[in-house]
Amino acid sequence: MAETNNPTRREVLMSSLLLPLAAGSAAAVTPADAASQGEKKILVAYFTRSGNTRTIAGLLSRDLQADLFEIEPATPYPADYFATVEQATQERERNYLPPLKATVNNLAAYDTVFLGFPIWGASAPPIIRSFLASQDFAGKTIVPFNLHGGYGLGNSRDVVAQAAPQARFAEGFAMEGLQERRTTEQVREWLAKAALKSE
Repeated sequence: MAETNNPTRREVLMSSLLLPLAAGSAAAVTPADAASQGEKKILVAYFTRSGNTRTIAGLLSRDLQADLFEIEPATPYPADYFATVEQATQERERNYLPPLKATVNNLAAYDTVFLGFPIWGASAPPIIRSFLASQDFAGKTIVPFNLHGGYGLGNSRDVVAQAAPQARFAEGFAMEGLQERRTTEQVREWLAKAALKSE
């Protein structure tokens, strides 16, 4: 009986995700290299505020049989959305890298890192720069996935590329997610009209 070489779902997914690298610079991988990525270790690292990015990260982790790592600041961002926006704006303006709660124990074991985060103020959250600065991503392929509130990716891809200059990048995934600002404002407006808001 002849042996067939049927690719696994993971290999097919990785091949299609990493194929755009073949059209890039000299640091890009060839289609054959991309296909072989299916045999190497994958990490899905993500930062989330509302849990939406966690949902996508979990899906990627399951479908790609990848390890999962949540990027968390040592001191959590405020629970209040507007306080978080203010803090993140100040961090970005000061070029501040907030300390991480933890780092990936053995990043060297991974060839590909799916990096997920929401877009804050048309950019990557400062904690993402902290994560990228905390470890060596040289030679690794970073595949970004992002949620935004309707304003697109802003400069987030440039921020990630500058923070990990020795990494290779594959075309990522982005979609408009639930906009927390709009939701918060609309709920508060409704509460005020209904006279339900506590003083």
